[in-house]
Amino acid sequence: MTTTSPVRLLPAPTGAGRRRASALRSLGRSTPLLPALVLLAIFLLGPIIYAIWGSLTNTALTGYKAAKPQFIGLDNYAALIGDKDFWTAVLLTVAFVFFSAIVGQNVLGLALAVLMRSSSKPVATIVGALVVVAWVLPEIVAAFALYAFFSADGTVNAALQAVGLAPVSWLIQYPMLAVILANVWRGTAFSMQVYSAALAEVPQEVSEAAQLDGANSVQRFFLVTLPMIRRSISTNLMLITLQTLGTFGLIWVMTGGGPGIQSTTLPVLAYQQAFQFAQVGYGTAIATVTLVLGAVFAVLYIKILKPEVE
Repeated sequence: MTTTSPVRLLPAPTGAGRRRASALRSLGRSTPLLPALVLLAIFLLGPIIYAIWGSLTNTALTGYKAAKPQFIGLDNYAALIGDKDFWTAVLLTVAFVFFSAIVGQNVLGLALAVLMRSSSKPVATIVGALVVVAWVLPEIVAAFALYAFFSADGTVNAALQAVGLAPVSWLIQYPMLAVILANVWRGTAFSMQVYSAALAEVPQEVSEAAQLDGANSVQRFFLVTLPMIRRSISTNLMLITLQTLGTFGLIWVMTGGGPGIQSTTLPVLAYQQAFQFAQVGYGTAIATVTLVLGAVFAVLYIKILKPEVE
């Protein structure tokens, strides 16, 4: 007659044990992300911290302050508050971002995506290729091309003269309008690609059901399509806003921030203060404000996206 040994039951883990096991599992799943986190800390977080520190000093490009900068606390930011050129640059930056990214690139990119989806394949291919060309051009090349386009003897004025209208000094009389249109031309392709991918994911059955219920094409677009691509709209707005906020080369080549300060955005002002006037600490403070402004835009878009995610 054989006997069997009793089976020992392991005690159920306590609350602390379950939390410890859950923490270990989370740590194990996060381990593959460690190299990426290290790289982000070195190449993103590190420069941001260094820039914030530099904005609290009187670092200069040359001279004694370049060799031995001193900590001056918030003096640079206090000087910014009383600098009318800074506030002008803030307003111009917000206007540049709003009209060239939020309105221009976003709306035009969505309109092109919708039109290409409803047009024939050859037409969609040609239009898509023409729009993408502006996007893939290096910024400096696109900037010189647009400078020639808007210059006194450029393509725009040649077209105006061909129809009997007087030429306009676009880069002198309307510098912000010129750089806004230039940035819209260059960046619309990205929004078009995002929205083309989003529209392709919209189920055709939903639109057909709305059509059977009596909704016309405009109603189907605003009441069915737009709500279904809301997440893509929010993501696209965040990306193009942050990209436009840091635009420098396009404006610098076309107008240099002028005439005067009529097209001086925050990145341009930071460059001028740091490298033309040799006030590196002051210019870094302007760059830090630009970083904070980008964070504000990002938080706003995340708040807009949050109900969709939940």
